[in-house]
Amino acid sequence: MLIKDLLSHEWKKSIRAKGFYKNLAVNILLGFVGLYFATILLLLGFKLDEILEKAHKTLNPMELFNGAMLYILLIGLAFRFFMQQLNTFNLPPYQVLPIKRSSLINFLLLKPLFSPVNYILLLMVIPFAVQSVVGYYSAAVAVRFVLSFVLLVWFNSFTAAFLKRKYGSGLFSFLIVIAVLACIAALEYFKVFSLFDMSRALYGFIVLKTIGLLLPLSAVALAFFLNKWFFAQNYYPERFNVKLKGDKVRTTQLSFLNRFGIIGELISVEIKLILRHKRTKSILYMSGFFLLYGLMFYTQPVYAKSNGMLFFVAMFITGLLMFMYGQWTISWDSSHFDSLMTRNIPIRTYLNANYYLLVAFNLICFVLTTPYFYFGMKIVYMHVAAFIFNIGVNVFLLLFLATFNTKRIDLSKAQVMNYQGTTFKSFLIVLPIMFIPMIIVAALSALTSMTVALWTLTFLGIAGIVFRKYLITVCVNQFNRRKYKLAEGFREGE
Repeated sequence: MLIKDLLSHEWKKSIRAKGFYKNLAVNILLGFVGLYFATILLLLGFKLDEILEKAHKTLNPMELFNGAMLYILLIGLAFRFFMQQLNTFNLPPYQVLPIKRSSLINFLLLKPLFSPVNYILLLMVIPFAVQSVVGYYSAAVAVRFVLSFVLLVWFNSFTAAFLKRKYGSGLFSFLIVIAVLACIAALEYFKVFSLFDMSRALYGFIVLKTIGLLLPLSAVALAFFLNKWFFAQNYYPERFNVKLKGDKVRTTQLSFLNRFGIIGELISVEIKLILRHKRTKSILYMSGFFLLYGLMFYTQPVYAKSNGMLFFVAMFITGLLMFMYGQWTISWDSSHFDSLMTRNIPIRTYLNANYYLLVAFNLICFVLTTPYFYFGMKIVYMHVAAFIFNIGVNVFLLLFLATFNTKRIDLSKAQVMNYQGTTFKSFLIVLPIMFIPMIIVAALSALTSMTVALWTLTFLGIAGIVFRKYLITVCVNQFNRRKYKLAEGFREGE
């Protein structure tokens, strides 16, 4: 009954929150997006047997799936470590009641397992188990196959939560995880060992043997009790800050930017804001993962002649950080927007600082994506054209359209599964910026040639760079028209 009551309290807290009904339209839209992806996964589940049948001559579909399970585990664990929000719970009101401490901790740990998002891949796994595993083996094996996948989800959830609470998710942790994954990929690539064969043997034992489920069950139990141990050591809030006693406050030193005057100081403040808050740091981590997006398209022959889609990918990954940060480029300052407007800082200077920051983000992503040049000169030309178009056209569109985002953003909360500050306007800002160039390239390459399409967008980008001062003036005028509505909207979230 206690768990039921606590769940009821959390549900009432969420629906009674001030922001629940304000963001109802966004939640409904996201619900439709979720339904779309759920439908795709369900259809893929029914086709997966046929796809895997053709993928290998000797291994059956379940053996191939078992071979991928450790990859799914590692990628899922890394994704959760950086993207999954830690579950929180307001302990003090319950600490004065006759409720056992262990019960509250158990609820805090088990609450994430009730989220339907954790089990969305079951829409693919269950049809595959019914259609393929039952056909090759038996219903009992299919049940164990599905249960093993559920236990994998639980293990990842508990393990990611423990690692995040114990070691944090800062830049150093990010680099460590990326290095570990890179080492595993390198060992696999150079055939030092085969993670696929290890995974196939391990999950073959788990699924085919009745006692095999004891392995994932034991792993889940170990991860759960590691979290219990952590909370036993850190039950009271002040214990989390013990390590901070006597430590000196460290600040990010970006003194080299001071030589650029007020613009440099503003850029320095923005960079510090990015590095010190969960919401903005989450964008950095997500950008790192999405830089690999090109591998899904550049390696597939089916997309070789789809010029519009390839340019969309090139523009997306070369301007990834700019797009993810730029659509809220003003909203990031929402908590101190009133103070910012009372300072002796011209609007043009403020927007110029944001302009140079977004251009720098675009340049960083372009440099990081140069390894894609390996796929041929066509990709080189696309990336260069996309880079010029981004810094000559898209950056000004982002600055102009960002004035329509009037929702306050809480920087202390992570980005994933957090839609605070997001409205339907956020989606409308991104859609034309991302898809109109794709349509232009597709149309021009069909009517003329790919060369003409790329040169057209390149010239538009060069024109934007040449007329930068005029375009900044347009953005300044738009900001002046909207600044009072922005200030009013940002105050509503206080």
